[in-house]
Amino acid sequence: MNLYLRYFDKETLVTNVDDAIAFLGSISEIGMNPVLEADVREYVDSDVYYPKRYKIRPRVYFIIIKTDAATMLDFKEKRAVHNNGGENKEKALTPVMSRLNDDLFGWYEGELNFKRVLQVPGTGKFQYRDTHFVARCKAVSGLDCYNRIVEYLRQRVDSRSQFPSVKGKNFKFRYLGMCK
Repeated sequence: MNLYLRYFDKETLVTNVDDAIAFLGSISEIGMNPVLEADVREYVDSDVYYPKRYKIRPRVYFIIIKTDAATMLDFKEKRAVHNNGGENKEKALTPVMSRLNDDLFGWYEGELNFKRVLQVPGTGKFQYRDTHFVARCKAVSGLDCYNRIVEYLRQRVDSRSQFPSVKGKNFKFRYLGMCK
């Protein structure tokens, strides 16, 4: 595990925490002290792989990123992206978006969370309500499933209702099987 450190235009890729602390100590604006050193060591020893940002003064930070890159060029070209645990590499490389356009005719089940406009009975005013909708339909792809569900809902709910993006987290689908 290597560490990438950056403070404005000063950056380095080091192999251990001592080199990282030496780099930070060489920058006078950072003001390396025992508390900061202990915090950097704690971050490096932890299992956290998110970048760590340290505040120097208002709106001025330096960052530390854990990486598997062996060289600065590898890091810059993102050749050594960290994989979280025992995920299958094929599964990590094929996001849901690539399955969205796969042509596979059959039954799909689509789940959609959308903002539905409803009238409040006592006041006569309108308000948005989060609504969960699940439907099964014949479709050619996940995208076709989404389009069929939204088309169906547009005919039956208030036109001011808001539907999520097909690429967002508020639409899920799964292929159920071939049509008979």
